[in-house]
Amino acid sequence: MEITFKLYATLSQYLPAGSVNHSINIKISDSDTAFSLLDKFNVPRESAHLVLLNGVYVNPEDRDKPHFIKDGDTLAIWPPVAGG
Repeated sequence: MEITFKLYATLSQYLPAGSVNHSINIKISDSDTAFSLLDKFNVPRESAHLVLLNGVYVNPEDRDKPHFIKDGDTLAIWPPVAGG
């Protein structure tokens, strides 16, 4: 199956060359999880603060559940936000 994988802010550095608008389309297996995809792209798990699947927040306890991501989904991830 194929999904859109998006990494924002400082996490975009982990996307491969050729990504456009912080995004790439990737083929994944049915057993892939949000965390397994982070691992494949060498993104530190602790850097994944905000995880959205099709615009809906994914709780931390659900980020390692298989069969959660479906064909055509968009997985978007942001790091913690700092500022003052």
